[in-house]
Amino acid sequence: MRLHALIHGHVQGVGFRYFVQDRALALGLVGWVRNTFDGDVEVVAEGPRPRLEALLDHLRRGPRAAVVTGVDVEWSPASGEFRRFEIRPTV
Repeated sequence: MRLHALIHGHVQGVGFRYFVQDRALALGLVGWVRNTFDGDVEVVAEGPRPRLEALLDHLRRGPRAAVVTGVDVEWSPASGEFRRFEIRPTV
């Protein structure tokens, strides 16, 4: 499965992208995370649905210094285009 999430709140400047990468790698997921110019964090991850659900739980909490006010979620079939989980430049 593929998870596309947009995390809102105080989520930049708190290590959120590194937090997501660490959790995704620990769960064996592939994809990417990046900041947006709007102040959100965007995540695309692929893997088994239960592992993606576990990542989503982490996204809803975030690292200690973050304040997550909302997470927009979209599910779709996996594309298979990713080989690892990376941090991408801000868009």
